[in-house]
Amino acid sequence: MTRIPSSTYRLQLSPEQPFAAATDLVGYLSDLGAGALYCSPLLQPSPGSMHGYDVVDPTKVNAELGGEQARTALVGALREAGLRALIDLVPNHMGVAVPEANPSWWSLLALGPESPYASWYDADLSVPILIPVLGSPEDVEKLELSDDASELRYFEHRYPVAPGTGEGSPQEVHERQHYRLVHWRRGNAELTYRRFFDVSDLAAVRVDDPEVFDATHAEVLRWVAADPDVVAGLRIDHPDGLTAPGAYLRRLRDRLDGAGEHADRAWLLVEKITSLRAGGVTEALPSSWPADGTTGYDALREVCGLFVDPRGESLVEQVAAEHTGERQRLSVAEHTAKRLVTDEILVAEVRRIARLVPSEDGDDEATVLDAVAELLAAYPVYRSYLPEGRADLELAVDTASTARPELADVVRRIRAAMLADPDGPLTLRVEQTSGMVTAKGVEDTTFYRWNRFVALNEVGGAPDRFGVSPAEFHAAAAHRAAATPAAMTTLSTHDTKRSEDVRARLAVLSELTAEWGAFLRTASARHPLPSPSLELLAWQSVIGAWPLTEERLGGYLTKASKEAKLVTAHVDANAEVDEQIAAWPGQVLGDASVGEIEAFVARIDAHGRSNALGQKLLQVAGPGVPDVYQGTELFEYSLVDPDNRRPVDFARRRELLARIDGGWLPPADDPDGASKLLMTAAALRLRRFRPELFDGYAPVPASGPAAEHAVAFARGGPAGRERLVAVATRLPVGLETRGGWGDTVLPLPGGASDWTDMVTGAPVDGSAPALADLLARYPVALLVRPA
Repeated sequence: MTRIPSSTYRLQLSPEQPFAAATDLVGYLSDLGAGALYCSPLLQPSPGSMHGYDVVDPTKVNAELGGEQARTALVGALREAGLRALIDLVPNHMGVAVPEANPSWWSLLALGPESPYASWYDADLSVPILIPVLGSPEDVEKLELSDDASELRYFEHRYPVAPGTGEGSPQEVHERQHYRLVHWRRGNAELTYRRFFDVSDLAAVRVDDPEVFDATHAEVLRWVAADPDVVAGLRIDHPDGLTAPGAYLRRLRDRLDGAGEHADRAWLLVEKITSLRAGGVTEALPSSWPADGTTGYDALREVCGLFVDPRGESLVEQVAAEHTGERQRLSVAEHTAKRLVTDEILVAEVRRIARLVPSEDGDDEATVLDAVAELLAAYPVYRSYLPEGRADLELAVDTASTARPELADVVRRIRAAMLADPDGPLTLRVEQTSGMVTAKGVEDTTFYRWNRFVALNEVGGAPDRFGVSPAEFHAAAAHRAAATPAAMTTLSTHDTKRSEDVRARLAVLSELTAEWGAFLRTASARHPLPSPSLELLAWQSVIGAWPLTEERLGGYLTKASKEAKLVTAHVDANAEVDEQIAAWPGQVLGDASVGEIEAFVARIDAHGRSNALGQKLLQVAGPGVPDVYQGTELFEYSLVDPDNRRPVDFARRRELLARIDGGWLPPADDPDGASKLLMTAAALRLRRFRPELFDGYAPVPASGPAAEHAVAFARGGPAGRERLVAVATRLPVGLETRGGWGDTVLPLPGGASDWTDMVTGAPVDGSAPALADLLARYPVALLVRPA
């Protein structure tokens, strides 16, 4: 038996939303129908952290959230309400931006190889640890010693002085330490410790070492053992960064299932982005991983894609090409971005791999580096997990060798060495780094550059696959029901590029391509940006997330332009370009453009809401364990972090839910989006209190002239006798254009006629109800019949 909740509700804890706030929300989450509270990381992070992913002390709960007493109070409240908890765990790295806050890092800097924490970090301790913090090379002259000579200081930064080395000037003392403070630009090429992607303030931890594993996991495992009836399990952040993710998960599974006096199997999820393979098949987790599934980015792609009209692809492509002046294949854009990452950002990691490549006479260092980079850029997935993932390695080798024949010999030599020793240092470094290259090159670069239709530019997405057919959707859902029913499904997370409702509104543009092209031409002519690609992204973002404040739009465009790295960047900023981008939101929101934006959004908004309700119903009623990201039970139009971490008005949500429970059926165009809350609560409550309705999966085809605009499935019973049916409207513009549903009907399983729509509470007339009647009030319905 596995302690799997019926659903989860994701809450971002922070000093502004601590344990006490979460405890106060338990009653609301129970009323909503959620099965578990899914928390962001709870261990002690860097001072003032707003997200918790920069843990500095894994032996303590976050004091800024209220500490252990407040945590146990939250657990008690969850127990009393009959809810569970899913804990977010970050095993790959720890925060080192504030050394004095991290006891293990402070010790390592002070004592070097003699530190009791010397085995904790993936660092080369044969040389001083390089810390890229100085504003310029000359800033080493600005170092100061504390009065007792126990610390070196650089402005607000503090670093330990090794015992017996504090005599002399600050610069002399600095040269005696186990670390070197250097210009920040040296980090990408010379860093001596592995980091999280390109973030030097997050140092990789060697949890592959059993002693390190035990030390860094003891506190969280204590929580599981102490409260197994509440703590359902763990969500593992970024397993691809680990040295041996499969071995880590097997060790963790052993510890989880051995914790406490209980027989239930803990729920174990991985935050793993699975790639879409040739032929449209989603990459599966390695069979040797004892995990229950991923956190659901694959489901996000499938559900959202269902509401994109594939017939609009050619015109959307034409609009984008007309605006940017080019047509570029996604694969080309991704390769270019990956090589930018290998050649400019992850240089130290590429050099480390090159040093491990078996050498031959006549080897040229530059050629070996180029071959390593080309292989990393050719991976079709994030990581190959040898020996299971050999086919992915072979495909990367073939791709790199074909594209660059002059590098083929070295690339094939790397492959041979990796296959000969799947657990060797070369293999592990290549696999760790391939995931970093893909994440930085695709998610954090290409998805801000290749902007023809950004509703598809999502974590785990496939922007060049224009939509998902009903047949593909049903096949994927049936597979999930049969193979990974305990996997999470999601539509929005703290990492998504835009919220589910933004994507739902933008999906309408696939049906209104001519109108979108006309709007873009007019709007961009009035307010140009320094990059046509950024312009294309900016206007889709404005339309999708409207209404926007100048501050929110400005923050987003600043981040997006620097992630794209086309006209400015985080590292090499272009001041003139940055000023133009910063001024753009004020210009757009300060003239007649506002009226044009409002008019265009009004044209598509009702259809976007229809898509949003359809997406949510298919997720929360479909196979897997659905997650609701904080606040998205109402319509919520957010862009990428930090926009999606803004405070949520829970008081308003409580008020609306109370009205709904009092019998109110909100209108479909309710400005708060209460119809989404109504539908979400109906589905979550069914999942929690009638779990037997959510077994199995079968498509339910509509019949009639508008059948393509309905997508429906049945669950909860033997084939043909299911007791639950979910139905949603898709492609609503086309449905409106053809005059509505007409005499389209939905034949229900078993010919039964005693169904009730749990969204409206209304009985359903007949065994094949007319969709015009069934979906008259809302574009979705959730039907249930007695056993």
